[in-house]
Parts: sequence; structure tokens; C-alpha cells
Amino acid sequence: MTDDRLPLDRLLRLLRRTLLTIVGAQLALALGMTLVDSYRRRGKRPKPFPVTPPRDVAVGDGALTPYTFGQDLYDAMIDAIERAERQILFETYIWKGDEIGERFKAALAAAADRGVEVYCIYDGFANLVVSPRFKRFPPTMKVLRYPIYPAGWKFYDLARYGRDHRKILVVDDAVGFVGGYNIGTAYATEWRDTHVQITGPGVWDLKRAFADFWNLNRRRRIGTSERPLLLETASTWEPRIRFHRNVPRLWMFPIRSMYIEAINRASTRVWMTQAYFCPDQDFVDAIKDAARRGVDVRLLVPLKSNHIVADWISRGYFSQLLDAGVRIFRFKDAMVHAKTATIDGTWSTVGTANVDRLSLQGNYEINIEVIDPAFAAEMERIYAADESNCLELTRSEWEARDLHRKFTETILAPLRPLL
Repeated sequence: MTDDRLPLDRLLRLLRRTLLTIVGAQLALALGMTLVDSYRRRGKRPKPFPVTPPRDVAVGDGALTPYTFGQDLYDAMIDAIERAERQILFETYIWKGDEIGERFKAALAAAADRGVEVYCIYDGFANLVVSPRFKRFPPTMKVLRYPIYPAGWKFYDLARYGRDHRKILVVDDAVGFVGGYNIGTAYATEWRDTHVQITGPGVWDLKRAFADFWNLNRRRRIGTSERPLLLETASTWEPRIRFHRNVPRLWMFPIRSMYIEAINRASTRVWMTQAYFCPDQDFVDAIKDAARRGVDVRLLVPLKSNHIVADWISRGYFSQLLDAGVRIFRFKDAMVHAKTATIDGTWSTVGTANVDRLSLQGNYEINIEVIDPAFAAEMERIYAADESNCLELTRSEWEARDLHRKFTETILAPLRPLL
């Protein structure tokens, strides 16, 4: 019996070593590419890119205003904070301790000093490199640092590992902001992103989204806990606007379903802008099916993003997309960080969720869904401006790529479920 088991044990050891070697090679390649790319980027400054000035679009009893240039957005957000009379709800994934970050911190602290209720949330892991000094806030501000390790003793509970990737600002009941912009000086002028300002009944839904996260994650200690954030119920709501929230603690991930349903219903055009395009195969199939039934499907991604491994994994989908008739545009000279789409001149979304596994099936995210022709027309105008700064990837160019690129795409493909 011992002799019979010996070859099996050797085979199992060989399989384990082979698997570890393959995984190790993938991770080593990914790390090496990241380090080389980081070295090459040192001292390089992004070039100017087309900017679409903010323009109000009336939707029901309120308005939506898309922002595509960080400085314009930050000025509007600071102005709203400075006008606050009762309450400010502020949430961000990254909050840099630089000039822009300090500007926001000072404005929020000043509002709290004049008696405004100020609630702030930021992600602890995303801000590990930010100075601890910056992360000391006055006691007049209520600040929730979403923990670096959020699982606590429940290390076995995968629902507790999602990051807080949302970016929200709500001031009083008057105005709200949501979208892809983090807070930092580089984002003000060097990154192309999209945020939306909201007025009208839609502000209430955004306010509720903040309160739900605060109450789910507020600190609880033995014998005491932070007070829950209580809100009055809105008397009206806007049926043309809906907020979709991914809540991993509750196993709720509606943003992926929102995208796939809208794409499956498309009859004329699907125009998407994505910072990191690493979807699951069902998502890819929905896009391909739309293109094959004659829909004008366009995907706009960075020519070079700030995450080179994500770029290479994204390129692994290009062959099947191009075969299906999808047009791929690559934004040049600057990082496009937007997460938007518009379909059939009627449906649009702007938000925080990337089309990747982390956003669609892992992190806390929020997207606004708008069914309104005027807003869709504005999103198409923005898309056209971005497309003017792109290089379209042709089938012949893609097929002519060299062997080492094809090898890299293949070796990194198993990492897709991790991104």
C-alpha cells in the first residue's frame, strides 16, 4: 500500500509546486511591471485635455450638473460647504493631505465652528500614506475612519472586507455631489473624471445613502456607541433618478445588474467610459451581444492608467470585443478616471463603481441612474469631447501587436478575478 501511494504523493507535490510557480510568476510579473511603470512616470506631467464646462440640466423639480474638470468641481463643493446652515455629509475614498485636501478640511472645520453639523467619512486603507497629522480633526467634527481591517474578529466573513470607495457630499437639503473624484491637488487639473451635482428631491436619496453607511459602520464600544444619524423621510421623490448602492455587508450588489439590464435593452447606442475595465465574462457577453445586434457600442478607456496591471488585464478582453464590432477608444496624455455610460439617448449613469470585480462585487459603491433625454444628450456631448482626445484601436493595429504583449496578456489573465 505504501508503494502504491508513493507515486500519488509525488504527483500531488509536483502539482502543488507547479501551481505555486505559476501563481508566483504572475504576481512577480505584476509587481515588476508596477515598479517599472512607477519609475518611468517620475517627473512626467499629464498634458491638457478637452474640458466640458458644467451646464445645468433640468430634471423634474431639480437639476443635474455634470463636472468634468476637478478645479471646477472643487470650487462648487467648497462654495456649498461655505453656504451650509445646518448639516454637511462628506464621504471620500482618498483624501490627500495636500493643498486641496487642506482646503476641504479647513472649510469643513469652519462650518463646524459656526454650528453646522459636520459628518465625515474616509477610507483608512486608501489613506495609509497620508500624514497622521492631517488626519487629526477638531472635536466639533464627527469623523468616521472606515477601518483598514474592517472584519474585526469575524475574519471568516468575506462580506466585511469591502473598501469604502464612495465619494459623496450633501449640504443641508439643498445640494448633493456624487461621482468619481477623490480629494487631492493632482485630481484638480491632471485627471479627467466625472462628478454630478444634484438639486431637488434626488438630494434626499443621496443623504439617505450616507446615513445608511454611517449607521452601519459607526463605532460601538462596551456600554456606549455613537449616536445614529437620523433623517426625516422625504415627502417626494424623483422617479427619473435612482441611486444604486453596493453594500457588501448586506450582500447587495445592484450596480452590475443595472449595467447589464440597460445594455441588454439597448437598441441604438451604448457609450461607456471606464477607468479600469476588468469585467466578468457575463458582462463582456452583454456588450458583445449588443454590438452583434447592430448597436453602436463604444468603450473609452485610458491609453495608460495609473494601474498598469489593470491595463494589461483589460487588454485581454480586446480581441473578443473587436471581433464583435465594439469600438475601443483610448484616452491619451492624461488619466481618465470616470465611470459613466449613456445608452439610446435616454439612459445614463455616473458614479464611483468601476467595471471590475472589486467595484461590482466587493466594495461599497454608489451610482446615480438617470432616465432623461436631456441629461443623456449632455452626457453624449461630454463623451464626444473626450473622444476627440482619443486614439481608436483598429483591428489591424491590435493584430499586429508583438509577441511579448500577447504573452503578458495571457500570463496575467488568471488575475482577473482579483481586480
